[in-house]
Amino acid sequence: MKSVFIVFNQANTSRVEFMLDELGVRGFTFFEQIQGRGSVDGEPRRGTHTWPEMNSAVMTVVEDSKVDILLDNVKKLDISNKEVGVKAFVWNIEQMV
Repeated sequence: MKSVFIVFNQANTSRVEFMLDELGVRGFTFFEQIQGRGSVDGEPRRGTHTWPEMNSAVMTVVEDSKVDILLDNVKKLDISNKEVGVKAFVWNIEQMV
C-alpha cells in the first residue's frame, strides 16, 4: 500500500475529485485552505490581499498497482494548466488498522 498526497490550487478541486472517481479511488481525506508555495516557480498561495489564491490537498491510500496511473493523471492535469499547479507525493504505508 502507498499513500499519495496531492496538493493543488483550489481551482482544480473538481478535476482532482473527478480523477479519483474515474480511477476508482474511493477513500480519501480532503484538506481545505492549505497555504504554501511551489518549490521551483510556484506563486505563493496565502489567502491574503497580495496572494489571494489558496491550495487544497487530498491524501489517499491505494494499492501499489494504482500509484503509477494516479501519478500519470496528476502529471497530465499539471501539464494542462501549469499556472494553477498540482503536485503529488508518495510514501509507503507500513500498517493500517
